[in-house]
Amino acid sequence: MKKLPPIQLEPRGTKNGGDEFSGLHCCSAFFPAVDHSLQPIFCKFLTDPFPRLAYLISGSAGDGKSLKRALKALYHPRNQYVVHLDLEAPAAERLELADFVNNEPIFRSVGNVRMILRANLVTYRGPTMVTNTLHAAAILLKDGGDWDWFINLSASDYPLVTQDDLLHTLIPIPRNLNFIEHTSDIGWKEYQRAKPVIIDPGLYSLRKSDVYWVSEKRSIPTAYKLFTGSAWMMLSRPFVEYCLWGWDNLPRVVLMYYANFLSSPEGYFHTVICNANEFRNTTVNHDLHFISWDNPPKQHPHFLNLNDFQHMVDSNAPFGRKFGHSDPVLDKIDSDLLSCNSDGYFPGDWFNLFQNSTTSSIHDITNTTNLRPGPGAERLKHLIDGLITAPDFHTSHCV
Repeated sequence: MKKLPPIQLEPRGTKNGGDEFSGLHCCSAFFPAVDHSLQPIFCKFLTDPFPRLAYLISGSAGDGKSLKRALKALYHPRNQYVVHLDLEAPAAERLELADFVNNEPIFRSVGNVRMILRANLVTYRGPTMVTNTLHAAAILLKDGGDWDWFINLSASDYPLVTQDDLLHTLIPIPRNLNFIEHTSDIGWKEYQRAKPVIIDPGLYSLRKSDVYWVSEKRSIPTAYKLFTGSAWMMLSRPFVEYCLWGWDNLPRVVLMYYANFLSSPEGYFHTVICNANEFRNTTVNHDLHFISWDNPPKQHPHFLNLNDFQHMVDSNAPFGRKFGHSDPVLDKIDSDLLSCNSDGYFPGDWFNLFQNSTTSSIHDITNTTNLRPGPGAERLKHLIDGLITAPDFHTSHCV
C-alpha cells in the first residue's frame, strides 16, 4: 500500500523560549487550495495539533459481534469510545460484549473504551435514539478527557479509511466545524413527520415496541425553524457541550419538541445547530458516509456488498453503511483499504509498540502521533478539501 509522507509540524520559537507548532505552515502544505488570507481560519489548532475523536458505536440484539469488529477496525489509542448494546439484546450478549471491552489487552491497557452497562431501550425512529446519543456524549465529556469531535455510528457502519488516515487528514481542520448533512427544505416530512404526533414506548417501557401515533396533528413551530438531514454526523466538542448544557435553553426546548417527532435523529441536532447563532456558521453539509439508496428510495438503504466496493472507494467517504453481519465485503475492506491484521486492528506504530511490550502498560504506548497515512488519507483530503474550499462554503450554512 502506498503511504503518504507524514505532516511535518515545524516548531517555531516563542517569546518565552518554548516551542510552538506552526499550524499555518502545516495548512499551506496540506490545503494549498485555501486562500492565504483564509488559512488562519482553516488552521486553528488547539495546544495539541493532533486531533482526538470520541465515538459512540451502538447496536441492538444480535449486533454484539459486529460491534466488536467495528470497534477493532476503528480503534486508536488517541481516541475515546463508548459502546452501547440496547436493552433488547439478551443479557448473555451484553455480558459477552462487556467482557470483551474489559479484558481485551489493548483496551485494558489504554483505558479508552467504555460500555454503557445500564443499557437504554432504543426505539427505531424514536427520540430514544437521540437520548441515547446524548447519554453517550455526556459520558465522553465526563470521563473521556480531551477530544475534539464526536462521531455516532451503529453496528451496521464500518470504516473505509484507517484511523491514521482520518486523524492525519483532520490535523489542519478547524476544530469548531460540524459535519452534519442538513437542509431546511423538509418537503414531504412536514406532513409525514413534523405534524403527526408519535409516542416512543422506549421512554417508559422495558419492552421494545414500535412507536404509536396520536390522532391529533400539530402545527409547525414558529419559535425556531425546522431542519432535517442524515442521522450520522461528526460534531465538534463545543457544539456537543452546548447540546448538553444548553445555556440559552434552545437544546432543551427543541428536545422536548422532538420527543414526539418521527425519526427525530434526522432532525434534532440539525434544528439546534441551525437555530443557534453561535454555531450555525460552523456546519459542513456532509455526513462523511457512503450510503446507497434504492430508486425510488425505501425506508432503509440497501445493504452494501462486493458490488458496491468501488463505489465506496470512489466516494472518498471515511465511513459506509449499511453492512450485513459478516458480509464478505467487510473482509475486502479489511484487506484492501484498512490493512487490518489477523486480529482486526490496523497495525500502526502504537500497535507495534504494544505487541512488543511485556508490561502491557499505558506508558508503553508513547508514539500515538506517529501516524501512517495511506491512500485513504488522500481520498479523504480530496473530499474535505472540496467541501471547505467550495466557493459557496461561507454562504451555504443552514439553508
